[in-house]
Amino acid sequence: MATVSKPIILDETGRAIVEAINGINGIKVQSNAGFHNAVYRGKYLGNVLTSAQKAAIEAGTFEDLYIGDYWTIGNVNYRIAAFDYWLRCGDTECTKHHVVIVPDTNLYTAKMNDSNITTGGYVGSKMYTDNLATAKTTIKNAFGAANILSHREYLVNAVANGKPSAGAWYDSDIELMNERMVYGCPVFEPACDGSTVPYLYTIDKSQLPLFALDPSRICNRANWWLRDVVSSANFAGVSYNGTASTNSASASFGVRPAFAIC
Repeated sequence: MATVSKPIILDETGRAIVEAINGINGIKVQSNAGFHNAVYRGKYLGNVLTSAQKAAIEAGTFEDLYIGDYWTIGNVNYRIAAFDYWLRCGDTECTKHHVVIVPDTNLYTAKMNDSNITTGGYVGSKMYTDNLATAKTTIKNAFGAANILSHREYLVNAVANGKPSAGAWYDSDIELMNERMVYGCPVFEPACDGSTVPYLYTIDKSQLPLFALDPSRICNRANWWLRDVVSSANFAGVSYNGTASTNSASASFGVRPAFAIC
């Protein structure tokens, strides 16, 4: 019997192709997050979250939902990036099945801070306290506030000598991503230098399947922010040309947050 050692890539006829593969290789479609995290399809799902889609998410079976599938709402493509990414994590355990979503494009541009400082880390930034508000409103209007997952995230709230120095658990629904979610590893985020250990605790510790299966989804030909503190003046980001990036906190970069529906 043939085996598959790499993710299955499907086109718009996704389900039919899965069934064909079943017949050829004996692969059974599994109704769980692990299987669905390994299959990229890219199918248009409509312009609204349907009752059937919501039921499949709540049950954790995720029928007819795959990585790369997307809803188009308000001229924005909201693309599935992961299944059950935060399940079982948090100081209060996340118990709800969920689908992590990332918009293809930046929702708008904004600054991390009015001046080039990272004091207070991500939680202390103007992005966190004010500039994410419009994105949260847009996303909740698109999917319904009651359908947005609220879970517990460990976020940086202090910086010393340009390195994260403290953090805490916070209620979270819509946040900027970190480097690990996008690249699968830290790039500009400060590392341990043998004496100072940066405060890098996070539950967002692995690459989102969307970016692992289709790395072209990282670069959307615009600059956009990540939430990692890089120095006393800079936060991490993604450049318009696809490079991992960092920029001064007062620069206007894109707001491209991640969130989950449940």
